[in-house]
Amino acid sequence: MWYFRALHAQIEADLTEALGDRAAWILDVGCGTGGLIRRLASRHPAWRWTGLDVSPLACVLARSRLDPAVEIVQGSAERLPWADGSWDAVVAADVLYHVADDGLALREIGRVLRPGGFLIVNEPAYPWLWSYHDEAVQGLRRYTRRDLLRRIQSAGFASAVATYRNMAILPLVAVRRKLLPPAAGGSDVRLGPTAVEACLGRVAAVERSWLKRVRWLPFGTSVLVVARNGG
Repeated sequence: MWYFRALHAQIEADLTEALGDRAAWILDVGCGTGGLIRRLASRHPAWRWTGLDVSPLACVLARSRLDPAVEIVQGSAERLPWADGSWDAVVAADVLYHVADDGLALREIGRVLRPGGFLIVNEPAYPWLWSYHDEAVQGLRRYTRRDLLRRIQSAGFASAVATYRNMAILPLVAVRRKLLPPAAGGSDVRLGPTAVEACLGRVAAVERSWLKRVRWLPFGTSVLVVARNGG
C-alpha cells in the first residue's frame, strides 16, 4: 500500500541523513511482520537490524520473511530486553499510539540508545481525527505535533525536529472518517486501485522531497519526530 511505502521511504531518508551508510545497529520497535526491515536491509547492508513486537504471530511472520541473521524478539516497548546504550538508532513507526504508557516506552528507548543515538517516531495525528479506524486497530491516542514533541523531550531527547506528514490527504481522510459511515471491517487502510496507489505515491514523494529541504509541514495525518538521545 502507498502509505507503508511512503512511510518506509521517509524513515530510510531520515536514517540515511543520521547514519549515512556506515555500520550501525538499528532497533525497530513494533516491527510487525518485518516490512520496514525487509525493505531497507538489502538497500543498506551495513545496517544491522533487530525487530521487537508484542505479538507472537507478528514475530513468527517476521522471522519467516526476513534473513535468519535478523533477530526478531517478542516483547514490550515498555520493557526493552537490552542493556543500556545498545543501539545507534531506534525506529518506532505508529507504535506509541498502541502503548499504554508511552512515556515509559520513550524512556526505555532512551535507555537502550547510545548517547547521541537517533530516534525516529511516526504517529497518527490529531485527537479530533479519532474514528472507527482507531478503534478497529486498538489505538489508544492520537497526537498533535506539539504534544508528541513534548513527550519525547520529557523523556530526555534533544535536538528534536517535528513535523506533520501526509498533508495533501488530510481533507480526504477527515471526510472519510468523520462524515461518512464506518468502513466495512472497521478500517479503511487497505490496498487501493493501481491508479490511486500510483497517484498517492507520487504525492507522498513530493512531500518527502519538500521535507528533505524544509523539514516542516503545517498539518497532516501523521506526526514525524527525529530526535537525538541526550543521555
